[in-house]
Amino acid sequence: PLLLLHAALKEVKINNVILMGLDSAGKSTLLARLLTGQEMETSPTIGFNVGTLDLDKKTSLTVWDVGGQKSMRPNWRYFLDDCKALVFVVDSTDRVRMHEAQKVLKKVLCDEKLRGIPLMVLANKKDLPDSMTIREISNQLDLDSHNERLWEVQACSALKGLGLQQAFISVHKMIKKS
Repeated sequence: PLLLLHAALKEVKINNVILMGLDSAGKSTLLARLLTGQEMETSPTIGFNVGTLDLDKKTSLTVWDVGGQKSMRPNWRYFLDDCKALVFVVDSTDRVRMHEAQKVLKKVLCDEKLRGIPLMVLANKKDLPDSMTIREISNQLDLDSHNERLWEVQACSALKGLGLQQAFISVHKMIKKS
């Protein structure tokens, strides 16, 4: 019976995915849209939100949305235990804060708990005029310097629900590869 339990537990792998990024990047809107399929009013996250995203009958991801305000960032490290993928959300229209996002991302990726953990960067708010291209965001965040890590950048719109399902299917594929 113990062997069966162990086999069953291996089948039910919990895939914790951490959603991080600067405040106002759209993390909570993104999570709400993913979980409900609806556009929802959200407010700044104090602490975290969590939900389970079912990709198919056998695959689900537990997605943790962690508040992005400066005062919250020192607490991010407490969410990294058992993290299988990091999804870093940026506001693709906010050119002014891209350098801050780059510094914050670099600092998070230095954490030992994230060694070898795949990174998905979501360029949110692509439905708005003047949003940056994937290449611009990749350059601004200096993603090429993370060549020891599996990473990807995808455009999305949390508000409109564009690109979200595809992005999280990619996240799951990255988890399986790593």
